[in-house]
Amino acid sequence: MEIFGIPSQALFGQLLIGLINGSFYAMLSLGLAVIFGLLNIINFTHGAQYMLGAFAAYLGLTHLGLSYWASLLLAPLITGATGMLIERVMLARLYKLDHLYGLLLTFGLALIIQGLFKNHFGASGMPYAVPPIFAGSFQLGFMFLPKYRAWVIVMSLLTCLLTWYVIERTKLGAYLRAATERPELVQAFGINVPRMITLTYGFGVGLAALAGVMAAPIYQVSPLMGTDIIIVVFAVVVIGGMGSILGAILTGFGLGLVEGLTKVIYPEASNTVIFLIMIIVLLFKPAGLFGSEK
Repeated sequence: MEIFGIPSQALFGQLLIGLINGSFYAMLSLGLAVIFGLLNIINFTHGAQYMLGAFAAYLGLTHLGLSYWASLLLAPLITGATGMLIERVMLARLYKLDHLYGLLLTFGLALIIQGLFKNHFGASGMPYAVPPIFAGSFQLGFMFLPKYRAWVIVMSLLTCLLTWYVIERTKLGAYLRAATERPELVQAFGINVPRMITLTYGFGVGLAALAGVMAAPIYQVSPLMGTDIIIVVFAVVVIGGMGSILGAILTGFGLGLVEGLTKVIYPEASNTVIFLIMIIVLLFKPAGLFGSEK
């Protein structure tokens, strides 16, 4: 069976790969959007923190015998805690300076973290087994859907929607947004704004680590895995609109599908299609599809 002259199995297979990639784009760009939108920090360490989540799962399994489920809980907490330490010790000193200083600091931290892991573990990837409960696949008639990949898509979507709801529809989210615009007013209500900022940064880092744990059984755990994806994720954030939570989610999933479709129609452009879309969007809407002009 063919669809527009393309074998249906090839088409749906690439769309599935695109949806899986889009799940990670959405989660990582969501973390970046949370940090930038609420803290005004361009967090270049995000890719390294995604890698740290995957390594936390791998080291927890090989050295401590931790299950995938334990890693899914503990890796984001541990990596998020290291992120909060970075925020308190380093980033908090830069809030009154130009954004460029925070960008350079986080970029340098990313290089240091990646270099340390590369020196110790090497550049080659290490496998992480799929949890036994997700062994096998679903027969959909037109294709097989591996159970673990289905879990990644569902888990990513639920995480993104829950984060959007908390930030956009709850009192906590209102406090967070207010703290970025009028911190002195929020402080007057007895809310510890610096602590809130630290926890917000830790939450954004935890989202990156969660994505890393979920990516470990699909992609090999490698010190370079964050480098391979972070440039694309930054493009996703720019297209969706810097700081836009909804834009990060919709653009992440949407561009993953576009990338998968391009691999079927014109494979040579699959590695550049997202950047071409970014250029077009910036030409006509510099703030991004869901961003607002300030």
